[in-house]
Amino acid sequence: MTDQPYTPKRRRRILAVASGGGHWIELLRLRPAFEGHDVAYVTVRDSYRSYLDGERLHVVNDATRWDKFGLMRCACRILWIILRERPHIIISTGAAHGYFAFVFAKLLRRRTVWVDSISNAEKISDTAERIGRWADLVLTQWPDLARPDGPRYEGAIL
Repeated sequence: MTDQPYTPKRRRRILAVASGGGHWIELLRLRPAFEGHDVAYVTVRDSYRSYLDGERLHVVNDATRWDKFGLMRCACRILWIILRERPHIIISTGAAHGYFAFVFAKLLRRRTVWVDSISNAEKISDTAERIGRWADLVLTQWPDLARPDGPRYEGAIL
């Protein structure tokens, strides 16, 4: 083992997507993994810009599964952001915003990583259950929830 920090061989464009609250906080805790890469963020509040050190932030409307029109607006905006940013990898901690990003990523042949919320200690989230067919990698932060067919446990953010 070496004490040298990891340096990526190639700088990648990463799109990091999360809704507000805990999803956003968990995404921020992943930031050390993004070092050396070109990162743009997608979330629901412009006030979250204060958490970033000059990285690009795209704000989309917040929507739930009960707001069909809001979901359509959100999906269209996320597609536009993906087309503009052209990420190599999309990472999300949830929820609907990440789901849309992953659907579009799969269609555009981009790599995806879903990190399920640490609050889902008893079972993985509904979105993580649904995201499986669109995600290249689904991670859980609880070893008991890992399954051979996914999600995988590779450690926890906290």
